[in-house]
Amino acid sequence: MEVRWLTVGPVQENTWIARQDGADTAILIDPGDEAPRIIEALEELQTSPVAILITHCHFDHVGAVAALARHTGAPVYCPKGEVFILEDINNYTGFPGFGPFEEYSPEKTVSDGDKLQLAGFEIDVIGTPGHSPDHVTYSIPAESAMFSGDVLFQGSIGRTDLPGADHQTLMESIAKLLDTLPDDTGVLPGHMEPTTLGRERQTNPFLRELASR
Repeated sequence: MEVRWLTVGPVQENTWIARQDGADTAILIDPGDEAPRIIEALEELQTSPVAILITHCHFDHVGAVAALARHTGAPVYCPKGEVFILEDINNYTGFPGFGPFEEYSPEKTVSDGDKLQLAGFEIDVIGTPGHSPDHVTYSIPAESAMFSGDVLFQGSIGRTDLPGADHQTLMESIAKLLDTLPDDTGVLPGHMEPTTLGRERQTNPFLRELASR
């Protein structure tokens, strides 16, 4: 798998482009802002997304969804329980000084347990709520990688002081990932640098309560 990430917008969110090595089709994950930069990267790679995957609908992860969907024609896959946020994003931004953003009605919805076949990848949709009400993680077992949105970071975890967030639920989601995926699984997060599940199991101070797993 070949991946490129762009850190975009004022909240420094990671937008991911993933494809089979050199392929002319790809998946685009969480286009959060700076649509022209993302389009430029796609053109540089000479690839087109066959799908736009959303891990959750906080504004920093979906701010460029409408522009990229319009430009590429790719269908948008949105967590089922957060469609209402994407369709009314400016009423859910929550912080002054950000936006306005363009609303969008997704073509597809995803839920825990779904399996997708896109751009040559077999993708497992894993429900990982806690940071947001219906957050999902996109796991690609054959590539030992997952796009984790804002569940787990290098040395940290997603914040739970936002509407619809819950710390215990988030910890249960992280425990599910630790229990079901190998330690060498690459964590391709929504912020900061990539890491692995095993590294976070051993070193992340927020996971001490899960250390025995």
